[in-house]
This record gives sequence, C-alpha cells and structure tokens, in this order.
Amino acid sequence: MKLMDGYKFAEMVKMGAHHLKQNADYVDSLNVFPVPDGDTGTNMNLSMTSGAKETEAHVSAHLGETSQALSKGLLMGARGNSGVILSQLFRGFGKAVEEKETLTASEFAEALRYGVQTAYKAVMKPVEGTILTVAKDAANVAVDTAITETDIILLMEAIVTEAKASLKRTPDLLPVLKEVGVVDSGGQGLVYVYEGFLACLKGEELPERTVAQSMDELVSAEHHRNVQGFMDTADIVFGYCTEFMVRFEDEKTKGQPFDEDNFRQQLSELGDSLLVISDDEIAKVHIHTEDPGDALSFGQQFGSLINIKIENMRQQHMDIVGDNSTRKKEKDVVKKTPYAIVTVAMGEGIAELLKSIGASYVIEGGQTMNPSTEDIVKAIQEVGAERVLILPNNKNIVLAAEQAAEVAGIEAAVVPTKSVPEGLAAILAFNPETDVTSNAKSMTSAASVVKTGQVTTAVRDTSIDGVSIHKDDYMAISNGKITSATPSLETTMKSLIDGMITADDEIVTVIYGEDVAEQDAKEMTAYIEGQFDHVEIELYNGKQPLYPYILSVE
Repeated sequence: MKLMDGYKFAEMVKMGAHHLKQNADYVDSLNVFPVPDGDTGTNMNLSMTSGAKETEAHVSAHLGETSQALSKGLLMGARGNSGVILSQLFRGFGKAVEEKETLTASEFAEALRYGVQTAYKAVMKPVEGTILTVAKDAANVAVDTAITETDIILLMEAIVTEAKASLKRTPDLLPVLKEVGVVDSGGQGLVYVYEGFLACLKGEELPERTVAQSMDELVSAEHHRNVQGFMDTADIVFGYCTEFMVRFEDEKTKGQPFDEDNFRQQLSELGDSLLVISDDEIAKVHIHTEDPGDALSFGQQFGSLINIKIENMRQQHMDIVGDNSTRKKEKDVVKKTPYAIVTVAMGEGIAELLKSIGASYVIEGGQTMNPSTEDIVKAIQEVGAERVLILPNNKNIVLAAEQAAEVAGIEAAVVPTKSVPEGLAAILAFNPETDVTSNAKSMTSAASVVKTGQVTTAVRDTSIDGVSIHKDDYMAISNGKITSATPSLETTMKSLIDGMITADDEIVTVIYGEDVAEQDAKEMTAYIEGQFDHVEIELYNGKQPLYPYILSVE
C-alpha cells in the first residue's frame, strides 16, 4: 500500500483500540509496584477508546481531518500519565498531517516522529525506559526505513518490530523494571496499539482476549454510583445533558472564521458544565441546561445540527439512587467564588477533610480511578470560579491536570501534589489575596517539605529495593519507596512510623482507612506518643479504600 487515507486510518485506530482493550488487564499487571492500583492499562484503554469513538464520529476520507478527530478524542479522554502521553503522541501526529488528504510511507513516519517530539515536550522530566522511549525508537526506525521503503504495510511491520524490541530493552534503562522482572507497562500498551494498526493494514485477525476481563467497565460503574450518591435529585439545577455538533455553513457564518471563545461565552449563559471544542468545519458542544431548545437554536445560527443527544439527568439520577436520596450536609460543588481549589481524593473522610480546610471541589478518584482531562475540566466548570488551582494529589494525575488547565478557558494552574498529605499542606498555604502564579509557587513549596507514608497490601510476590514481598503482605511506602513488608498491619505501620519521624519533625497526621477500626488507629497514635513525645499528633478517619493508613510528617 503506497497511500493511506482517512478511512483506512480510522480502521487502524479502531483495531488498535480494540487490541489494547482486550489486553488492558495484562498491561495493568505490569505495574512495577505490587499495589492494588496498577491502572496503566485501564487508563490507556479509556483514553484510546475515547479517541476511537471520536474518530468514528468524524471519520473522513481526508486523513488530516480523521487524525484531528482522534487527537480531540484522546485529549478529552486522557487519563493518567500513560493516557496523557498517548494523547500527546497522536496530538503531534495530527498536527503534522492536518493538511494532508493521504499519507505516503515517509509522511507517516515523519508524523510519528513529530508526535514523539510533542509528547516529550509535554513531560516535565522525561524518563527513558517508558512509553516515550518505545515511541521514540519506533518512530526513528520508521523514518530510517522510509528512506528506501514506500510500502506502508512493510513500514508498519518495521515499526512494530522495533517497538517490541524497544519494549524488551526498557528494563535495561529502568533498573526498577529489571529488579521486578517486567517491561514498561505504558510501552506495552503502545505496542498493542501498533499491533492493531498492523493487523488492520494486513487484513489479519487479532487473537481474542487471553486474560481476565479488564477493569474499565467495573471501575466506571462503581465510580458512577459513588458520584451520584453525593447529591439529591432536587439539587440538579440544570436538568438536561445536551450534546450536539454544529457543521459550519458559509451562508450562516458569512465566511468569517468561527470565534470559539465568543461562542463559548454566549452559550455559557444557558447553563453549566459547558464544553466546546472545534476545528475549521465542526464545533462539538456539551452543556447542562434547563432549555435544550435554546442551546440548539443558538448553535443553529452557525450551521446545521448533527449528532444531537438530550438526556434528562433528574430521571437518570432517580433511576440510580432512587427517589429518597438524602441531602448531604456538604457538597462537592460550592457556590461561585472568585477563587477556587479543585482537588482529587479517594475516601469520603479525606474529601471532607480537604473541604474543611479550603478545597472547593473534590473529584472522587485517585489510585484505582484516575480522573480524565475531561473530568477535571468539568470540575473546573462546575465550580464556576474566575481562577482555579488544581491539586491532583497523585503523580499519575499531574499530566491530566496540566492538560485540563490548558483547555479550561479560565486562569488555572496546577500545584503538582503527589499525595493527600502534600495536598493538605498545599491548601493550608493558599492565599486568596495573591495571584495564581504566586499561589502555585508557594503551595508547591509547602507541599515539598511534607513526608508521605502509606501502608497498603501487595498484590503479588516480588522483590524491590532489596525488600522481599509476598502476596497479601502489608507494605510500608515512605515517599514513594517501599521500605518494609510483613504479614502484620500493626508491625508494618510501626516500621513506617519509626523510619519516618525524626527529632526535627513537629506534626504527624494519621489518616486511617475504611477497613481500620477506630480503636486500632488510636493505638497507633498512642505508639507515636510513646516513641516521639515531641510531636503533635492529629488523627482522621479518611475512609479510603486500599490504604489502611496514610501518614503525613512535617
């Protein structure tokens, strides 16, 4: 095949997404740390599925247009570092080919390399031995191969071969991978995508799923139920989830370029949860409103309406939680303010703690369910503030938060907190009288001096950093490093305490999870008092899953 058009590229995307989904749970299993939050496969699957759906909705013979659809879908559906990097790879690819109706082998190779450059720029400190390396090595081989090879199928074979070889080399670049005996999970996910591309080009069938059901459907369903329980049906101010697309028509736009910012501003008066993305031909709108007809009429001023979907959210909410849902004393969504803090947490108690010290909106998520770029954008829109600071509280959510800040349409900045203790310290350093940049800097500084400890259970036998770990052991993790593992929760927690608290520390905060009895938690604080009588101790019931204890030392 000498030329690739938009239709063929869309088929490749569909098969790549399918192959990744079939093997998402295997990708999850490759996470280095044996904690129950191995979600790289889940994140990449949800991200790629979003891209594939958008591609299918906007498929065109023009390859550039089809690639733009993939880029948009990936951007808004991106979850976790792996999903964000995947979205950036194809965002750069789409930028490189946006004007092209078809691609030659050399153009395809150059677009892959441009995608790699875009992804590297998006990561503050790129680490080799990850998905970035696999993508880079494959793209470089593609460019070299395309010098003499004009057949796209043979070129894709070379890409897949090198991607697999690069994946095998990842343990040589990241010692921790070699120690555990696995390859990079994100790189493996990309290999599955590329394998799907090749199978599509060759007209071959991919093998059926050989691993257990992936977690995306289960996690999404649980997440959906939890979110719905935070409000009463009567609290829904704008009751109709309205989605539509506007296909621009010259006679209505009068040949003028579409002004997305002005369009968004005017449409915002009709409701909330507004999301508008556009290109030269189509604008996509999502809005919660009481008057869907008004939103549709406004959109129709710019062209013809397609893909209209209107859902009654009050009815949906009653179907999920029933008519007798009770009002919570505190809301995740607060009244509009000039300044707001949007953060992420897992556990009702932790969410309440964050809100009690100043968080405006708490997105439910974290270890097993990383919120997507779109989830964070919607939270920013829901909170309705003029300026927003975003605290991800998880290293795997930082990139999605940064993308959300870029596309949110208001002044926003990310404080790159990697844990709940860091998030708590950052919020306490917030100053409503200073600007976003100054706040982000001071809050980041405050978060950096906090030591974070966690106790969780191992999901498999392994050895890491010299610590021998057995499945179901309790592991002590100090500032991201596994320091000990034993079958006893009490022993492991005491080991964590002893290794973290020093004579210079002043405050220790213990947050206990949903499976820990209050009396057991109090015994832990008593142990701290007996060993370190110079520190002040605070105890909170975080009700978080998976992590029996979270420890903050400062």
